[in-house]
Formats: sequence, C-alpha cells, structure tokens
Amino acid sequence: MKILAIETSCDETSVAILNGDDVTHVTASQIDVHRITGGIVPEVAAREHVQVMIPIIKEIMQKTVLIPDDIDRIAVTSGPGLITSLMVGVETARTLAYSWNKPLFSINHIEGHIAANFIGNPDIEFPAVALVVSGGHTELLFVPKPGTYELIGATRDDAAGECFDKCARILGLDYPGGPEISKLAAKGDSTIHHLPSPMLDSDNSDFSFSGLKTAVLYFHRDNPDAKLEDVCASIENAIVNVLVAKTKKALKVHGAKSLLVGGGVAANSALRTELENLNANIYIPAPEFCTDNAAMIAAACRFHEQPTDLFSFKANPNWELTPR
Repeated sequence: MKILAIETSCDETSVAILNGDDVTHVTASQIDVHRITGGIVPEVAAREHVQVMIPIIKEIMQKTVLIPDDIDRIAVTSGPGLITSLMVGVETARTLAYSWNKPLFSINHIEGHIAANFIGNPDIEFPAVALVVSGGHTELLFVPKPGTYELIGATRDDAAGECFDKCARILGLDYPGGPEISKLAAKGDSTIHHLPSPMLDSDNSDFSFSGLKTAVLYFHRDNPDAKLEDVCASIENAIVNVLVAKTKKALKVHGAKSLLVGGGVAANSALRTELENLNANIYIPAPEFCTDNAAMIAAACRFHEQPTDLFSFKANPNWELTPR
C-alpha cells in the first residue's frame, strides 16, 4: 500500500510517502522565519505552508518516481494544532483526493506521534503505554492494541516542550529554546534545587509545568549570575524526573509490555536515556520522526479502514484523541 501523507499542524510543512516498510519524506522547516519573532505567529506559519506545499509534493513524487495513479491513499493531519496551518494541509489533501480520485483519511496528530514507533517496528507487543511529549502536548495513554487509546493523564497547563521554550526565553536563549537548553544542560549540573518537578508525587498521572516556569522566572530574576549551564541542567532534570516517574507508574498500573514514546521532546537525550532504563520494551522513534513529520501520519493511516467523507470533514484545532 502506498500512502501519501501531509502534516501541517504547526510550523513544519511535511509530506511523506509510505510504501510498505519504505518511507520517503520531505519537510520544510520554518525555524529561521519564526526566530525573528522568538515564537510562532500562526498567520505567518500558514503563509509559509502555502508557499512550499506544492513544490515539496512535486519533489517527493519525483524522489519516489511515482505518479498519482500509483497512490492508494491520502492521509492528512486534521488536528489538533494551529487552525490556519491545519487548513492548508486539509484543503491540499482534499483537493488531491478529489482530483486523483483517492480515498482520504483524516488523522489525529497525537495518534501520528504514537504511530511513528511503528516505522521499522512492526512487531510491537501489546498492551502498551504511550508517552506523547511535545511543544503543545504532554499525555500518557493506554494502548491495548494498535489504533485503540485510553487517556491516562495529561498536562493541566503548559506542555513540557512549551515549558522548555518559555524557560529558554526567560534565560535569553535563542529560538527554538528546547534544544538550546538541552545543549547547555549537557555541560552543567542539576544543582539548583529551587526548581521543582511539579506533581511528581501526586496520586494521579497528570502533569503540570507552569509552576516550574514561574520558579525559573523568579530564580533568574534573583540570581542573574547563576551558571547558565547549571540552570539549564536543573530545568531539564526537573522536567525529565516527572515525565519518567509518571510513565513508570503507568507501565506498572496497566501491566504494559511496551512503552511507545513520541513528540519533539522525545528527541531530548536525557529523557531518552532515563526512559530506556525502565523495565519495559522501549520504543522511541529516530529524532527525525519525533518532531512533526508526515511519515508518522502515513503510519497512523494504516490503523484505519474507513476513509473520511471528502466534503464533510474540517480541520479541528481542538481535536482530542481521547477526550477526558
């Protein structure tokens, strides 16, 4: 089965073709554009998607030496995400499906991050627990079988990746902030105990990172000369501690055989190291499949049998994979 997938939920324009176990993907980054404003401006992101969408579709068709008749399915991220960005991908996919006479599949972005683990790993054991941790999402889900999800816990405020980025801005680091904190953290020590791991010992599986962000704000204000590498290491340690502790508990409670990790923060080396020490079969995608990409949307499409009605569906920025 050959699946052409489109992902435009935020600031990455990505197109992929999944052909059996072979995946080809092209992603156009907007980092340089948004570095000017220190964050994503939704209208700017949408305009950037429009400019590059058709060129990268043409590029991937040329790379794979395929023509429209060769494609079996078209899949697209329909939510959650930025509405203006999502609309570009959805309308492009709808137009291709109509003009090429192909079935169209509407895919949830969170399911895509989970499905990224199946790229090159067809024999994952179930039941599983999934940890999705990115700039916009931090969730734990129980996955009894592929395509079936039950929410275990989620962030009550900021996502982990959002906390990384906002802390980086407080510290005056370049955008995107998460990777900058990670680079500096590797050179420092987590010796600043004023920075908490919020809800670490709570009796549920929810997360909260706004308190850490506030603690960093006040610590930096009162200690402007603190070693930056140590501050970054302490921030990273506080976030990783709570992610790992909650995940470990979820694996035990649900008797999971496997842990599926996804989202941009899953590329963080400290988090990957700590998760790999847990007592389970750990699956973490290659870094290129952790950040937003269309290959994961194509992988998720394989879990679905019935196509989406071509004209009735819309982009949904608030689409929850598993409502509370």
